[in-house]
Amino acid sequence: MSPALPRRQPLASSLRACDADWPGGGKRSAAEATMPRSGGPLPPEPGAEAVGRRLRGAAHFLARALPLSRAHTVDFYTRGLWAQLVALSPDAVLRALRESGPLRLQRPLQEAAGAAAAGPGDDCEFSTVFCEKTQKLVNMQAFVLAAKYHSVPDLEVCTPLEQMLEALNGKQEGRSEMKTDEFMNDKKSHEVQVMSQLVDSIADFYGIKQVIDLGSGKGYLSSFLSMQYNLKVYGIDSSSTNTHGANERNRKLKKHWRAYQSRAKTGVKGQVLEEAKKGPVEDEMKCKSNINEDLLNANNHLHGEDHLATSASIPLESAGIFTDSAMSKTSKQTELHGVAQLQSYKNKLSENAFSIMNILPSDAIEGTSSSKNNYLELSEDEKEQRKMASIKARGSKSNESNIYFPLTSYITAGTELSDIITDLEDCIMVGLHTCGDLAPNTLRIFTATPEIKAVCSVGCCYHLLSEQYENQKDCTVETWGFPMCQYLKEEHWCCGRNARMSACLALERVAVGQMLPTESLFYRAVLQVIIEECYGVTKSDHHVGKIFSKSSSFLDYVRKSLKKLELDESKLPDSRIMDYYEKYRPRMNELEAFNMLKVVLAPCIEVLILLDRLCYLKEQDNIAWSGLVKLFDPVKSPRCYAVIALKKQQ
Repeated sequence: MSPALPRRQPLASSLRACDADWPGGGKRSAAEATMPRSGGPLPPEPGAEAVGRRLRGAAHFLARALPLSRAHTVDFYTRGLWAQLVALSPDAVLRALRESGPLRLQRPLQEAAGAAAAGPGDDCEFSTVFCEKTQKLVNMQAFVLAAKYHSVPDLEVCTPLEQMLEALNGKQEGRSEMKTDEFMNDKKSHEVQVMSQLVDSIADFYGIKQVIDLGSGKGYLSSFLSMQYNLKVYGIDSSSTNTHGANERNRKLKKHWRAYQSRAKTGVKGQVLEEAKKGPVEDEMKCKSNINEDLLNANNHLHGEDHLATSASIPLESAGIFTDSAMSKTSKQTELHGVAQLQSYKNKLSENAFSIMNILPSDAIEGTSSSKNNYLELSEDEKEQRKMASIKARGSKSNESNIYFPLTSYITAGTELSDIITDLEDCIMVGLHTCGDLAPNTLRIFTATPEIKAVCSVGCCYHLLSEQYENQKDCTVETWGFPMCQYLKEEHWCCGRNARMSACLALERVAVGQMLPTESLFYRAVLQVIIEECYGVTKSDHHVGKIFSKSSSFLDYVRKSLKKLELDESKLPDSRIMDYYEKYRPRMNELEAFNMLKVVLAPCIEVLILLDRLCYLKEQDNIAWSGLVKLFDPVKSPRCYAVIALKKQQ
């Protein structure tokens, strides 16, 4: 259970208190006296006290709201989750979301502060959102407003990217731009171009040329930084497969670099390198493993080439429950029996699913750039041999600045970079969608390593974070991914894996109009009822897997699932299976509404994780400037926020 949190100030007074030390509030950063002067003064940074207040406010709200995010959708009917957690009807919830969807509120801070009733930041407000006695959700309008208030955009904790670039005064003129869309898919191209521009600006600000890219994966960012910006980049990834692929890709890219520069100058788009483009596109497709159901059911099995391994230290919260690890966007034909009624209900679902609240596409969770793998199983001698092989592979040092060295090494909070990089010098540490604990460990390495002058970290895969105060009986982690800051440690704060899984959802992508995966989730939830009532099984090491996408009907889905779960399907006649289907079909709208509530809460959980990292940086003595910067279009790249910090000059 999350701890009871202290009373916070009413929202209006809290906002006034923040004005003095928030971006735009007039306070100048302490960085002005300690930073290089190649550019103008850095933007005002959010003060430690103000960031702490925002963090405490988000934690206070989530302490009440997290039961919704922690719930397994698989257990929706078997545990009676709707009646247990929500006091409203499903239609009332869906109607409230249509009428006052989160994205329709442009300035919730001002609306809340000016409201006659208590706002989302006020303690007494929670009595209007959740019943004090039953803890059930009772007020949808207040719930939506509170969730919107505790999201990154509306807490106003971000420094605009344009403002940051202007202050850093990066050298952007007179450079031929590489056509990244000829080597990467649109999403990766967008991420690499934006992030590399900021990294180069920071490097220019400090007058340094070395970059350390942790969790470099396929090497897209590293290659671009070295070729486009003439930086010396060490890309470190735990997967030797990724490192080898990055090396090959970089070799081919270099071969055609001069031709691309020439074409860029003349404005002529060159011939697409089919082989170079094919790889990234295929990688992206492999990563799109249809994980919507994973996100909502908190299954701990990931699929796809980039997810080479999952963290062995993070068990399922309810270990062994049969879970559906993936779902397909492919529309399904349901049973002939009752098909007309179901189609009618589907049409109603389509109407209810307000356009801004659709569940994310299947690639909502970014591809894992580095994760625990079989490297951990190697002997110490084998590990040392790998390290030496990586060092030898770098060859002799070159005087050229635009060099990219892909290296294979597993990074922890205690990693000494000088053991991996023999010519470590003043540098910047970056990470583009670093997975799980690698993102917080990046910040820890930054603060502990004198040579690292700045960090730009975009994390992902929150569900793979290790939590200090979660039940981790078999976990051998010495440094936990969450929490990092002193306040949440003192409060013994724990999100839980299901809630962290929900944080991977992206509210901004809902505008694309995709339908909710309600039918597959419904199939899985009813299947759970069947296996518990008919077979007496509540826990198992087996998982259903991607059966929904391979099934022609609910009956077919159940038959295939029972076989995979090694249960005697002959025990159940078709008529009994369909009786379950007919019994729960009228309650499908409960499942849809419940999933909507989880999506609404997703940005609030991400806020807690991001502000925890920012507060950790604020607690360090050697940091001159730290803040959050929104780097990417969240529709293209849901994990769009970078944690950035610049060290004081010695």
